[in-house]
Amino acid sequence: MAFKIGFTADHKRTQCEESAYQARQHTDAPHPSVVQVYFESRDRSWTYYNDRFDLHEGDLVYVEGKLEGVRGRVVEISYNFRIKLADYKRVIAVADTAVHGEFYVAGSHFVTFDRAAIPAEKAALWFMAPDKPEDEYASGQDETSFPLSDLKAMKAPNPAVERGLAYFVKDMVRYLCVDGTKGRAIVEGSRAYEVNFTYCGGEVSGLTCSCFCGGSCKHEVAAMMQLKNTLELIEKNYAEVYRRSGYFAAVPKETLFSFTVDGMERGRLTL
Repeated sequence: MAFKIGFTADHKRTQCEESAYQARQHTDAPHPSVVQVYFESRDRSWTYYNDRFDLHEGDLVYVEGKLEGVRGRVVEISYNFRIKLADYKRVIAVADTAVHGEFYVAGSHFVTFDRAAIPAEKAALWFMAPDKPEDEYASGQDETSFPLSDLKAMKAPNPAVERGLAYFVKDMVRYLCVDGTKGRAIVEGSRAYEVNFTYCGGEVSGLTCSCFCGGSCKHEVAAMMQLKNTLELIEKNYAEVYRRSGYFAAVPKETLFSFTVDGMERGRLTL
């Protein structure tokens, strides 16, 4: 079963607001504003200064300050203001939740074979704040590999296997993609972590997770379980489409709709 899905959404505007909005669409320049941002995890709203983006109500954003790294939603915008900048923290990133493309049902997930539908860089901002300029990372990997058909070969400790299974069952692998041989997953528990791996000829290698846990962790276990399950469904139902593209991305049904539909007052869905 396949269907095309595409969303466009704006908040309702008065005639004057609509004229101002249309005028802003003709420039790529940010539109300075003071915005109210609601943080669901805190069940509170705070006010921030925005001088980097042309924000709209419903946008998902990240801010600096005490709530750095916590995702919030813009609920109110003011373009007429005079503030003391030292008293306000800024909006530092906005997530692009516009999705256009063809998706296929694959168990609890939607799968797309279109690289432009939900690129990994776009999906990452749905769950994780962008890196700061001063952030530095180091990584390394050995030459070990294991067959995806036998996840026991991961040699993950029992607690990691049990927790990873629970994450998999609860659809906490929020995003998964394989492009050629390079794979990437986002697993969300107490926070979101990124899992990277190489998949070639049924073998997985170079498996790492940003939780920096020694040995195989629950996020890696959950990601591999989801990879195995998704590839089995693709092979059963959409093998030729996958072979032609050499790419797939998978997102839980609930996740796709919650990010692309929730908070939107206009849109279109074609089945």
